Amino acid sequence: MRRSWTNGGVAAGGALAILLALLLAGAAWADDDASDGSAQDQTYAFHAQTTFVYQGHGAFTSPYEGANSLSPFADARETFDLTLFIGNRFWKGGEIWVNFEEDQGFGLNDTLGVAGFPSGEDYKVGHATPYPRLPRLFLRQTIDLSGDVSKVNPDLNQLGGSQTANRVVITAGKFAVTDVFDTNDYAHDPKHDFFNWAVVDTGTFDYAADAWGYTVGTAVEWYQGSWTLRSGVFDLSIVPNSPTLGEFGQFQLIDEIEKRYAVAGRDGAIKLTGFLTRARMGSYEDAIALAEETGEPANTALVRHYRSRTGLSLEMQQQITGDLGGFVRAGVAGGKEEVYEFTDIDRTVAAGLSLAGKRWGLPKDTVGVAGIANGISSQFEEYLNHGGLGILVGDGRLPHPGPEEIAETYYDHAVGSFVHVTLDYQFVNNPAYNRDRGPVSILAVRFHAQF
Repeated sequence: MRRSWTNGGVAAGGALAILLALLLAGAAWADDDASDGSAQDQTYAFHAQTTFVYQGHGAFTSPYEGANSLSPFADARETFDLTLFIGNRFWKGGEIWVNFEEDQGFGLNDTLGVAGFPSGEDYKVGHATPYPRLPRLFLRQTIDLSGDVSKVNPDLNQLGGSQTANRVVITAGKFAVTDVFDTNDYAHDPKHDFFNWAVVDTGTFDYAADAWGYTVGTAVEWYQGSWTLRSGVFDLSIVPNSPTLGEFGQFQLIDEIEKRYAVAGRDGAIKLTGFLTRARMGSYEDAIALAEETGEPANTALVRHYRSRTGLSLEMQQQITGDLGGFVRAGVAGGKEEVYEFTDIDRTVAAGLSLAGKRWGLPKDTVGVAGIANGISSQFEEYLNHGGLGILVGDGRLPHPGPEEIAETYYDHAVGSFVHVTLDYQFVNNPAYNRDRGPVSILAVRFHAQF
């Protein structure tokens, strides 16, 4: 059943009105000790944001459909969220943050049909009316070691103050793995920059998360000179792609090494990220063998055993000029076992450019362009051809597989100090790795406000 914005629009509009009132009163809620150019530690902060996305596509070629197919008929969906960020510094270097959120809306086709899904604002759980959530509740402890002292500007989930170049940062509690790992200055935040899942994160990074993208765990970062080492352990969903966390013995380990550098005075960084997932998951070969024996569609849920799945990704970002930056993401992951948390991608390459609007007199505007190529293993292709379903994809059969190829471009316009409006276009060739379906063009508009 298709749902429209009118189902939750009144409630969403009321929440937006509340946020706009908070924006006007923001100075009364935030302690801005560290925002005046000094390095004085900020003791507490209150921030808020709201994001509304309306996204749709036209009709496209589709000789057949499956349970996880993108609808071939013209469709449009909306999502809305409102988040409050409250932080406090209880001791030197220690910050405790809690985020309260209201979510509402649905992704295209209920967030199904494309592995490189076209909106990072879409969750795997949709509701027609707003519902409350607690996405983050965590402690961050910064331990200064040595080196130059630099200012830390206040931000969402970041108190203003100072820190040394060499330091250790410990984050523990409930948060998103991608708050710490696989970050990128030009493509990492679907509230501000690109939309596509395989651009804002590396598509093969099957990071621990519930259906909304958050988990419980601990991450440790060691900054030393131009290097940073990161390591973390995190809880997994109780079963693959579940809204519920937690089963003893199921976990994920993540390690990342980052090297920062400069080329002709322009900053750059390169990161290598790896993960190991230990959990009950099914293998495609076992699922196919059972399907051929029973005559039923392949189903990894019927052949789950305690196994390992690994992945490795490489990421680079580079400032090219004062207002132009570029990035590249590439990754591979094990293709014999089912994807556990993120999306159905076993190999990926994504690259793009981000240009600030200084050249045309709008320095707070941004235009971006990116290209993505996603692929899956031969075992996964055969599984889908046997009627199997992945996390997001599954057309019932796959006689003519091909790479999922996506192009995205957006223009983000700053309207005053707090509000941004974005137009986004994506072209998806071979959605869900199927040469028989598509291509499809997807348009979106995003309204975002925060203080």
